[in-house]
Amino acid sequence: MSEHFPRIGTDEAGKGDYFGYLVVAGVMLRSNDEQELLLQAGVADSKRLSDGRVNQLADLITASCLQEIVMISPAMYNELYRKCANLNRLSAWAHGRVIENLLAKHPCDLAIIDQFGSEQVVLDALQRRGRRIEIQQRPRAEADVAVAAASILARSVFVKTLERLSKQVGMTLPKGATHIIEPGKKLVAAKGPKILESVAKLHFRSTDQILKG
Repeated sequence: MSEHFPRIGTDEAGKGDYFGYLVVAGVMLRSNDEQELLLQAGVADSKRLSDGRVNQLADLITASCLQEIVMISPAMYNELYRKCANLNRLSAWAHGRVIENLLAKHPCDLAIIDQFGSEQVVLDALQRRGRRIEIQQRPRAEADVAVAAASILARSVFVKTLERLSKQVGMTLPKGATHIIEPGKKLVAAKGPKILESVAKLHFRSTDQILKG
């Protein structure tokens, strides 16, 4: 656990999910008091928490800490992916925007990110303000409460936006990248193949399986 204040933690949700948004969130901890508040509330890696608990903690984090969220809709995701054809670069761009937006709210010289690729990819994504910050990419970075808080915000938004997309298309869009072929085929049968552009990440191999036959 870092004792460096202020520091930013960023994390993402939806990257491995076929349906739904890619969401990147960032939380800035400015003092030990903020850190202790989150620790006492039970902030931890969102993968260890139920959706209901994630939403409760997300409300606390939003009320207590500086935070920033970048939501990339499936349609925007597909457009960006067609341009860069590199998921790490796309993720780095989103993490960079979150960090830049937080730095516009409060000065900070350290950002901790769960490791997903080359540190240089993230550094390249930062603009002028972000050039002055140290980026640390760590495996299992959710051990740091700032990153854990960001993971909670990202997952909360991802789940809510997936529910919203499900209502828009009139069927439940499942999380994850397994058990999606049959729901995908059902959706295409009802709405046509173009519907996938607005609800799914098309570069997944599942798209070809869904569109077969």
